[in-house]
Amino acid sequence: MLMNITPTNLDFVSLQVQDLQASSLFYTHTLGFEVGQSPNPVAVVFRDAAGAIFAVRKPLIDLSTTPRLGVGVGLWFAVTDVQAAYQQATQTDATILQELSDSPFGRMFVLSDPDSYSITVHQS
Repeated sequence: MLMNITPTNLDFVSLQVQDLQASSLFYTHTLGFEVGQSPNPVAVVFRDAAGAIFAVRKPLIDLSTTPRLGVGVGLWFAVTDVQAAYQQATQTDATILQELSDSPFGRMFVLSDPDSYSITVHQS
């Protein structure tokens, strides 16, 4: 008899990126993430007070065959001050996809990372 075991908690997210240094700079400089320890030399792990939350890494496949990364993928991050996060993001060369506005999920804005992953930042 097969057991039905359903995952109930997303444990970790890793994005494959074309330029590890550019992506690391984007997440630290534009969004203010702190780099954590990584046992993997081809990845940069970002953390918060609870520990590692996601990473960017060198690709597992040849990304040159893909015309555009990130299509259909969106990450949502909650912040305590979305206005300040928006101001920080707009002071960099980040591409804002959706300006700061009200939504059914509260105040939020959307920007694109260097590999076209959509990053939504919303008020917690």
